[in-house]
Amino acid sequence: MFIVDNIGLAIVFCVITMLGWGSWANTLKLAGKDQWQFPLYYWDYAIGVFVLGIVMMSTLGISGYLGMGSFDNLAQVESGPVTKAVLSGVLFNISNILLVVAIDAAGMSVAFPVGVGLALVIGTVASYMQSPKGNSTMLYTGVALVVLAMIFSAIAHSKLPRSGGKGWAKGIVFAVIAGCLMGYFYPQLSSAISPNFGKGEIQPGFLTPYTALFLFGVGLLASNFVVNTIFMRNAGLTYSDYFRGSLRLHTLGFLGGLIWMLALSLNLIASGVAGPAISYALGQGATLVAAIWGVFIWKEFRSAPEGTGKYIGAMFAGYTLGLALIGLATL
Repeated sequence: MFIVDNIGLAIVFCVITMLGWGSWANTLKLAGKDQWQFPLYYWDYAIGVFVLGIVMMSTLGISGYLGMGSFDNLAQVESGPVTKAVLSGVLFNISNILLVVAIDAAGMSVAFPVGVGLALVIGTVASYMQSPKGNSTMLYTGVALVVLAMIFSAIAHSKLPRSGGKGWAKGIVFAVIAGCLMGYFYPQLSSAISPNFGKGEIQPGFLTPYTALFLFGVGLLASNFVVNTIFMRNAGLTYSDYFRGSLRLHTLGFLGGLIWMLALSLNLIASGVAGPAISYALGQGATLVAAIWGVFIWKEFRSAPEGTGKYIGAMFAGYTLGLALIGLATL
């Protein structure tokens, strides 16, 4: 199987993760311009995640001479790691859908900082406790700065004109639930993988990163038949609506899933050297990438009042310094 054996390449993979996790939602925005609702988009997204999991397992998972090939690994794995990997896909799927519902109900200024902030803190701390790699002081200081940047982002978003009638209390509840679930999906997934896979050592019964990715995709897609069907019915949508979508709309959702899953794949591979906590924390720097898209490409703050710029500047400074410290924590 393909293994990263140096910290430089691992950091590059984490940066690509950050770019992917921060950019996939652009496909959702593009689909939304054609009134393609999120539950319909999400089916193609889930299929994209599942398909790339199979591709990674069947290509990089069986290349090279180190470690264990994907199919040999599946033949000897125990039920515990399999359950953890599948459950992580279920957890992420539920959290991702709930976060979108929270944003719709409470607005970006509340739901995103609460949901992603909780996920960052919980995921990083839980991952570090499982595998304490890197300088903990730099790591936690970097995480604190990223959370501070999210607060500035919330303040900036609160300055934007917003329509009334949104269920803020409901949105906060959904955001908290989403953040907790999202924070635990990564530690759950990484705990199913052999601890020393970065050295080519696969402990009996554990998964490789590639079989873990495949099982994660299985959990996400399988749970979608329950979770997303509920949200479709609540939105008054049917499967007929999904099949009436154009090739362009289905392609956008599929591409979004491919981008997100490629980012997760590189992140897991990099964690063998950088450690799960640092890999995850750097990956969650995707909020910086998403902010860049929102501010400079989608012009989300064009209607903001004078004085909002200082909060946007503080947001970017917090993200940049925080991510730099997290990266330095690997040295």
